[in-house]
Amino acid sequence: MRRIWAALAYLATGLLTAIAAWLAFGVLLLSVVVLPLLPITAPLIRRIVDVDRQRLARFAGVSFPSPAPLDGPWLHRAQRVLADPDSRRDGTWLLLHALFGTLFGALAIGVAGSLVQQPFVPLLWWTVPGGIENSFGVHVDSWAEALLSVPIALVLALLLTWLPRLADLDARWARTLLAPPRASLEKRLAEVVATRAAALQAHGAELRRIERNLHDGTQNKLVGVVMMLGIAERTLRQNPDSALQALLRAQDAAGDALEELRNVVRSIHPPVLDDLGLDGAIQALAARCPVPCVLHAEHLGRLPAAVEAAAYFAVAEALTNVAKHSGARHAWVSLGINGQKLTVLVHDDGKGGADEKRGTGLDGIRGRVAALDGTADVSSPEGGPTVLTVVLPVEK
Repeated sequence: MRRIWAALAYLATGLLTAIAAWLAFGVLLLSVVVLPLLPITAPLIRRIVDVDRQRLARFAGVSFPSPAPLDGPWLHRAQRVLADPDSRRDGTWLLLHALFGTLFGALAIGVAGSLVQQPFVPLLWWTVPGGIENSFGVHVDSWAEALLSVPIALVLALLLTWLPRLADLDARWARTLLAPPRASLEKRLAEVVATRAAALQAHGAELRRIERNLHDGTQNKLVGVVMMLGIAERTLRQNPDSALQALLRAQDAAGDALEELRNVVRSIHPPVLDDLGLDGAIQALAARCPVPCVLHAEHLGRLPAAVEAAAYFAVAEALTNVAKHSGARHAWVSLGINGQKLTVLVHDDGKGGADEKRGTGLDGIRGRVAALDGTADVSSPEGGPTVLTVVLPVEK
């Protein structure tokens, strides 16, 4: 009975989405004729198809992620919708689901409704003057006709036991249509492999940077502190009056070593993120920037630590580039969450012409962001402005 109820719910909700598919398919045909409408209608159609993806996931336990949204200029998006295999697959699903979803859903509801009604025919027909009509439109006004409801109910019960098979058939071809094509999966796998390799390379480079900073900076300063303390000890034995100056120099050197160590720790995970959150930490960066910087940020709340760190270092690197290379007079930073994505924008009114090959740190931003399945795009034409756009997935 559990499988029958699950199949009935799956097919009945499929009837509702099939009705929506008829309407959406009509809108799609209109959009193909009037191309500028496609950028508006394509996301709406994808939402309808996403409902069927969720319905399939609940029934069959097979989840297919929604394809990535199409971006770019208006007319460019219209052209991409027509060429996009995901959009074509959505259109095919709309047509076939409108046909078969309506048929299967109506059959399932009709069988279940008729089975509920048939047992009441022998009990009620004689109480109504002139008889009653059963669910098949047959007028029942005698016991002979009323007793026919018994074998009809048995046949309907047998058909009801076949609903799980009908639902499995619908789910099987739904998986075939809604599943991403093999080429898309292979492309995504190649992207994941490349991203993983870039993340490992970035991680290795980060470890080498930390080791180099500790070895060349902090370690040397600590060695200097040890040497100064040794000199202070000998001075104290030979000339106590001069030992104070040696101890003060050793104290200053220890303070420098501590500050160096703090800088290294901040480069691993800035403590300001734990204290103030991402929006507060970015505000502190903007306040310290040599170029006047304006921050636009909604209250983000707490985000995953890796996302906060990636966004923080991207903004820090971008503002460093603004101060060193852009010649800008003003800079702007914008932070916002749209759905499940954090978008970070850093732009300036400088001379532009940013080149990743010149060691501006943009390649490092890409590697750090790509490790979290995000994107980092830089627009920097000659003459400016330079705009860095970082998009990171957020799963709170």
